[in-house]
Amino acid sequence: MPRLLDRLHDEIAALDAQSLRRRRQVAETACAPRQVLTLAGAPAPRAMLGFSSNDYLGLAAHPALAAAWAEGAALYGTGSGGSHLILGHSRAHAQLEERLAGWMAPFIPQAQALFFCTGYMANLAVLSALGGAEAVIFSEALNHASLIDGARLARARVERYPHCDIAALDAQLAACDAPVKLIVSDAVFSMDGHIAPVAALLALAERHDAWLVIDDAHGFGVLGATGRGVLEALGLRSERVVLVGTLGKAAGVAGAFVAAHRAVVDYLVQRARPYIFTTAAPPAVAHALLASLALIEGEEGAHRRALLQARIAQLRNGLHAVLPADGSAWLATSPTAIQPLIVGDNARAMRVMAQLDARGLRVGAIRPPTVPEGTARLRIALSASHTESDVARLVDAVGEALAHPVMEAA
Repeated sequence: MPRLLDRLHDEIAALDAQSLRRRRQVAETACAPRQVLTLAGAPAPRAMLGFSSNDYLGLAAHPALAAAWAEGAALYGTGSGGSHLILGHSRAHAQLEERLAGWMAPFIPQAQALFFCTGYMANLAVLSALGGAEAVIFSEALNHASLIDGARLARARVERYPHCDIAALDAQLAACDAPVKLIVSDAVFSMDGHIAPVAALLALAERHDAWLVIDDAHGFGVLGATGRGVLEALGLRSERVVLVGTLGKAAGVAGAFVAAHRAVVDYLVQRARPYIFTTAAPPAVAHALLASLALIEGEEGAHRRALLQARIAQLRNGLHAVLPADGSAWLATSPTAIQPLIVGDNARAMRVMAQLDARGLRVGAIRPPTVPEGTARLRIALSASHTESDVARLVDAVGEALAHPVMEAA
């Protein structure tokens, strides 16, 4: 065997020894709380009750969105045929961007929107285009990997600031004389579930003449009276805000968008390489997203957000009642659909996950480097499609797993 392959095998073995190896499961059915999965190493598919999906409103398998997707494919075909700047920008894409711009207009003056294939690409595009040799990017310590990678791609100087530490960030900004400054943060932290102090970040952006780049991946669709995200929820408005929203989570489809002042969006069209040099998403995706937005802002969206809040309250109350008194596991403080149960040790997280798997419950174990050392966790993600009995079943199983741990993962 070539030495290069030996080296890879050795590195994978080291990951196994630290309980850090990632494995995939295969979803045999549509995204929903009840789903047939083939778990890694399992001989056959199993029916599972899942608490790992980012489908927070339960729209991913909504029949209205499936019908809109099919209608879009009938109208526009299956592929876009090129980049947005070379014949790939369809009427569906244009309508979606116009609709999203209208959604964000109350919060961003002269708002325009730009559609991307993924949120990862959107973050790469924003930071690489707005950053540069003359820029300094002030990056939240717990930012998503896409923001971290976007900052690297920008080739700007990057200064991390401590998690939610406004005073420290203020001091860093005051000491900076760069002509371009970008404050960059998640809106809802994807592994912790709590909401960033966005109002305070915006106040600093105003004081220090900086852009505020907010990744609202886990807030869009679920935060705010009509699901328009963190800016609506907090009642904020500024032309300094550059908002990235993800459309493959609560919106139930795929893709992402950037909403910002029209000058920013025009600049991205000219300079954002991840936008310029990639094939546009199929127009049917954009067509389905128009139907998704209608659901989110309407009565059904409001009803689903209310159901989600009820399940969040039920889970938190239930888990607090079964957590061990010795503090060896604890539930993070989170008002959102992301509810992390922190168990600390990597191997313990894998054992608890395996115990839940054995009971037909799928909850992902999150370990370093995704989260800091010593904070391995079960990332419980709730959906409006979960029922009271679903959550009660999970609470009982978690209580049993923590009270009677097994020695080895199944």
